[in-house]
Amino acid sequence: MTKTSFLSGISIGVLIVLAVLGCREQAPSGGAGGGAASQPALAGAIVLTYANFPPAKTFPCVQMERWKTEIEKRTKGKVTVKTSPGGTLLGAKNMFDGIISGVADIGNFAMSYQPGRFPVSEAVDQPLSFASAKAASLTLYDLIEKYQPKEFEKVKLVTLFTCPPASIMTTKPVQSLADLKGMSLRVSGTATDVIKSLGATPVGMPQSDTPDALQKGVIQGVVSSLEVLEDMGYASYCPYATPANLHVVTFAVVMNLEKWESLPADVKRVIDELGRDQAAWTGEYVDKHVAEALAWAKEKHNHQVNKLPDSDLAQMAEAFKPLVDAYVDRLVKAGLPGKEIMADLLRLKAEHEKAP
Repeated sequence: MTKTSFLSGISIGVLIVLAVLGCREQAPSGGAGGGAASQPALAGAIVLTYANFPPAKTFPCVQMERWKTEIEKRTKGKVTVKTSPGGTLLGAKNMFDGIISGVADIGNFAMSYQPGRFPVSEAVDQPLSFASAKAASLTLYDLIEKYQPKEFEKVKLVTLFTCPPASIMTTKPVQSLADLKGMSLRVSGTATDVIKSLGATPVGMPQSDTPDALQKGVIQGVVSSLEVLEDMGYASYCPYATPANLHVVTFAVVMNLEKWESLPADVKRVIDELGRDQAAWTGEYVDKHVAEALAWAKEKHNHQVNKLPDSDLAQMAEAFKPLVDAYVDRLVKAGLPGKEIMADLLRLKAEHEKAP
């Protein structure tokens, strides 16, 4: 071998090594929340940033990681999603406006936390005794799909879902509606009037302040879906739960419009095709997780579940009617078809609760 060919061989080898290292440095990382292995990203892949506000192990973030995995798989690596749970990029209160302004490409937020801003979505927030998160999530998705309300005109809707029906977790047993009288309970957003109608005192506060308030006796309980017994550690502070199917909290995943419009047609098609499937998956996942959380709370904390008598459940339904009627009136006064929206909601609810 000549000196020239020897040096040429070394040069080619060095170039190969540098190229490999360069590809490794440019490869996008997976989502911040972990989850299943992502589809390997293609060179020049589209990168989408996805912000979420609750902790990574809660169900809104679990659904985020599932959506990331599905999008990367279905686009065969053409899209990479970088997730940011726990309010690290945007918080609950500024999520919607942050997506509109482009702080993140995609965000998950709760409409129920902003009473009055999402009037059509609030139909599903009403105390209608949904049997499951899956039925409520598909009802919400189909209702918004039909009415295309102006409340989402500044964003691209990616998917919608709800938490499971809310129940009451307390520091002392609640075995009847009479036990609720005078109790201070942590609630959020559109649930305030629901708790007032039952004779309890609603208290608004951040999730981060709730454990301390429970331990100090500032509040005697929490109104939320029961998966938080495990996910938020409430079984440590609330040894009792009373299932009540009070209401649900509505969530939307939205995308910045400019980012959406910049996407190629095939990627848009994948995102649209995943929307309703994601709603159903999220509802089914969190319904199962409620049962897991109750079993965990029983095993780890000797947590106890109390049941309201049938007469109290009937009394609750009567107490909630004026709230639903008042909501419909607000829609009508705002120029929206309130009666039609509620009729469609009840029809969809019945259909989805009958479905397997």
